[in-house]
Amino acid sequence: MSDRVLIKLGGSVITRKGEEGPGSIMTDVIRRTAVVLKDYSNLSLLLVHGAGSCGHPQAHKYGIQSGVTRENREGIYETHRAVSLLNEEVVKVLRSEGIEALSVHPLLGAVSKSGIISDYITKHLDLMLSLGIVPVLHGDVVMDSERGACIISGDQLVRFLAEDLHMRRIGLATDVPGLLDTKGSVVRDVCKSMAHTIPIGGSGHIDVTGGMKGKIEELLNLADLGIGSEIFHISRLKEFLNGEDHGGTRIVPEET
Repeated sequence: MSDRVLIKLGGSVITRKGEEGPGSIMTDVIRRTAVVLKDYSNLSLLLVHGAGSCGHPQAHKYGIQSGVTRENREGIYETHRAVSLLNEEVVKVLRSEGIEALSVHPLLGAVSKSGIISDYITKHLDLMLSLGIVPVLHGDVVMDSERGACIISGDQLVRFLAEDLHMRRIGLATDVPGLLDTKGSVVRDVCKSMAHTIPIGGSGHIDVTGGMKGKIEELLNLADLGIGSEIFHISRLKEFLNGEDHGGTRIVPEET
């Protein structure tokens, strides 16, 4: 269990986030990522990916995040279908490079309350990891006890799964080198007591899950549990896996 690693691939990394539809999937980036990952078969690896242009536009169109009723329930299918097509492509590319990847759709197991995961039995993921299977989860629409349904971001899945499955290391691969300050320099270390001093902007594209601000908030919640995480550019994935300096940002627990 000590070698468990959770990696999240940002939606802006694997899709062209300014465009809509499954045609915007960046298969070449996914393949390069798979080539790197296949050299680390000794790790118990769990992958989460964002939705990017395959899901956010549909969720926005149907107003999923404001709640789902009979009037907009069609959006559950449309949004899940979009993110599932992306997930299918990610898994297909990973498997073509010899990685024993398997799709796991949060809609089929997670339940939330007011937009926060309240119930998700993860024993099946635990068993997959023990067999050397790489579960591949994604931001998804899930049923919500207060709102009818809502969007659960990949970042919220990272926070929940890292705790529940006792992941040793957590890395978020993005299209930027880390959390940037107003001068464009990477903020190397962030903890909760200093987070309010760093201006954090949202995504410039349609993003119903909060962009970088939502990402940092989820990781700070994880740090509250004593679990650190790292944000880095996708091109530095190998450095992260090797435990080397990737030039990115570490989200760290408060010193005691």
